[in-house]
Amino acid sequence: MTTTNIEKTVSPGKEPPTMSYALPLLGHMLEFGKNPFEYMMKLRNTLGEIGEFRMFHQKMVLMTGPEANEAFFRASDAQLDQSQAYKIMTPIFGKGVVFDAPPHKKDQQLKMLMPVLRDKPMRGYAQVIVQEVEQMIASWGDTGEIDLLEFMKELTIYTSSHCLLGDEFRYELNEEFAKIYHDLEKGVNPLAFVFPYLPLPVFRRRDKARARLQELVTGIIAKRAQKPEKSEDAFQLLIDASYDDGSRLSAHEITGMLIGTIFAGHHTTAGTAAWTLLELARRPDYMQRALNELDAHFGTDGEVTFQSLREIPVLENVIKEVLRLHPPLIFLIRKVMQDFHFKDYTIKAGKYVCASPRVSHRIADVFPDPEKFDPDRYSEIRQEDAKPFSWIAFGGGKHKCSGNAFAMLQLKAIFSILLRRFTFELIDNKDTYQDDFTQMVVQPVSPCRVRYIKRTDVKYAADESMKNAAQESVQTGSSFQITIDRELCQGHATCMTEAPELFQVDDAGNVTILKESPPLDLLKKARQAEKYCPTKAIKIELNQTH
Repeated sequence: MTTTNIEKTVSPGKEPPTMSYALPLLGHMLEFGKNPFEYMMKLRNTLGEIGEFRMFHQKMVLMTGPEANEAFFRASDAQLDQSQAYKIMTPIFGKGVVFDAPPHKKDQQLKMLMPVLRDKPMRGYAQVIVQEVEQMIASWGDTGEIDLLEFMKELTIYTSSHCLLGDEFRYELNEEFAKIYHDLEKGVNPLAFVFPYLPLPVFRRRDKARARLQELVTGIIAKRAQKPEKSEDAFQLLIDASYDDGSRLSAHEITGMLIGTIFAGHHTTAGTAAWTLLELARRPDYMQRALNELDAHFGTDGEVTFQSLREIPVLENVIKEVLRLHPPLIFLIRKVMQDFHFKDYTIKAGKYVCASPRVSHRIADVFPDPEKFDPDRYSEIRQEDAKPFSWIAFGGGKHKCSGNAFAMLQLKAIFSILLRRFTFELIDNKDTYQDDFTQMVVQPVSPCRVRYIKRTDVKYAADESMKNAAQESVQTGSSFQITIDRELCQGHATCMTEAPELFQVDDAGNVTILKESPPLDLLKKARQAEKYCPTKAIKIELNQTH
């Protein structure tokens, strides 16, 4: 794919080049709305790494590629405001919640949810997810057909609500919550970016569902107050949380934040789970490699744990490649609050800037042969995603999706069971399985039919050579240095779990490095902290001996 490069000799402060053929009033909305991905690819191929287009009256600037992504994600909220760009979510989350809250209040609200996504509680989620998968497939029999996307939507709403929201949502409100969530999800409509309160049936159902959910939340809060024992889920965290001034969250705020939690844990993961199975089903060679790894690692009945899910690199790389080719969020938006400079360009305040994971992931200079499904891109030898801000499926910077570690855990746990129990075949022609760009969150076009067949060939013996393949190589040096990118760190505390001798994380998520130049006997633990940091905020460098 050839990209037309922008001339590097432009004068400072030049405005970004603009796409032609804008319609009166509509701008480029018709072409963009038909297929946002194709339009953004056209823009990059025509204008380069930065270019402007218009949606109705709004001027939008698309920035793509690692350098542009870094500028986008590292910009401060005072310059590029995420909240202004996501007013679409205000009717769903609620007035004064998350994106509609003042910056200092939004930051406090997001910190209230962080404990359920920290390393320690995450270690208990694997068993919950496995339990949900086993229940879903218990009645399948030897063979059958399913709509894969609908199956994954149902499964991930169960796993996410069970892990994050608590037993009431999973068991007592199962069917009603699923309907409420469906109506809220449908409310995330492209029209809501510009006209979020149009009197359309889809928006009326959205608002009715939101009001009903708040009724249910209020009732659960009252019931929990009567119980002597306390739950340890996100719901209870929010009930017990308070702002810096000591005030508690209202039922309205708790409802909005619970919706935000489940949106982050479900609607993107369902599509990714479906695409993972589809890509494996149409590539038998990679399917076999994934099966060999799972069989060798778990056998027929090996326990699926937080730690064991870290030791399946083939499957992990398959999921990463699925997220490169099929990121559920194909563009991310910020409003320019202060003039924003990138290289020789200035984007004026009042415009909107966009980053596109899907377009950036298809730049041949970063990912050679970008349309090819190739999980080996992420191998130790190739590391095509090593350049910062090249792979941005979960975003980047301080606003990187805080649930990215949970999403990866959830996906790996699901497939550690599904793929060991059944093989899967496509029912329709493989080219009919395509992304649906009519949805804000891109998923496969429905129906998405697959056939499952019970496996009878699972190996019993684990291959120890595979388990030991990733052992760390011998390092030379006398000590090493630890650096933390504070802009990327979100306080997951994974580093402290991996290497308590080196890291301390307080309740507010602030990280302290305990040893400036640690001895080499702690290097392995430091490397683990670096490897498993969900935001890649830690860098380890050896102090070489001379």
